[in-house]
Amino acid sequence: MAYSDDRPLVTGTFRDSKSADQAYDHFRQRGYTDDDIHVIMSEDTKERYYDRNPDEVKIEQGSKAMEGAGAGAAIGGTTGGIIGAIAGVGGAVILPGIGAVAGPLAGALAGAGAGGAAGSLVGALVGAGIPEDQAKVYENDVNEGGIVLGVHPRDKDDYNYVTERYNEYGANNVYGGRNAAG
Repeated sequence: MAYSDDRPLVTGTFRDSKSADQAYDHFRQRGYTDDDIHVIMSEDTKERYYDRNPDEVKIEQGSKAMEGAGAGAAIGGTTGGIIGAIAGVGGAVILPGIGAVAGPLAGALAGAGAGGAAGSLVGALVGAGIPEDQAKVYENDVNEGGIVLGVHPRDKDDYNYVTERYNEYGANNVYGGRNAAG
């Protein structure tokens, strides 16, 4: 599979930033990195939930996102949630017609020059191992203001952990990926 060797990509849509941030924070606390977590949202959703003054952003000390959040970012004891991924230099790209993308898909989409190409988000998701019909569901979710998270579990136990967090925080349209039983 693309983006993360042969590990499945477990995905789901969150309808609000609080739920998405809580799930994201749990994944980061479990040791997942920017190479393991994908974040996809529309530019409008990014602006509504995540465009904050850098001086207001609290990001976990020592995180990669902290490096790019700017010298004025406050260093707090809490993780920065998705704002850290979106604020991090090189952590997210804004692609016309798609929105904000952070994680391995960001590099793939930017590298492919996917900017305004119709269906490019669907193509990237299909390339990551998501069936086309499910990828179209996620494209629609993003267009309707949802935040799509994708995580590459390390093993069967982590697969169960990831799906439990999706359920705990009310993710919709959860897709377990192929080879999920690992």
